[in-house]
Amino acid sequence: MYTVILFLHVLSAVSSIGPFFVLVPLIERMNAASEDVLHAHIATFRSAVRLVKHAGHVLVTTGVLLIWQSYWQWTTPWIVMTLVIMFGSIVFLARAFKPVLRKFEEPSADRQTLIRKLQRSLWIYILILLAMLWLMVAKPELW
Repeated sequence: MYTVILFLHVLSAVSSIGPFFVLVPLIERMNAASEDVLHAHIATFRSAVRLVKHAGHVLVTTGVLLIWQSYWQWTTPWIVMTLVIMFGSIVFLARAFKPVLRKFEEPSADRQTLIRKLQRSLWIYILILLAMLWLMVAKPELW
């Protein structure tokens, strides 16, 4: 059973990070897109964020089950740091994308500014996710 949970954990980690790499070239296309195409790109962006959010739920659930079934303790440094970063990433995810994507619907929205915000947030979130991935894979002794 541990192996199945571990597989689901890894699969959900890939599903939590992968869609954001697809969004990198999409953001580049948003600059020159017509209004109809821009709305399609925004819908794609929203879907990717939704997919990542749900994959994150599976990731957390399987992570809890893995710790429960293994010899790792909740006070292990890499687990503590992963949890700290994860809670920060939840707050960041809630504020980074949805409000900006909503602003695209406003008639007075500055498209270039919003695209730059999305791009910046996207790279920050990718780095946050990669930091958590590193902690889970390397399992460093931090203290």
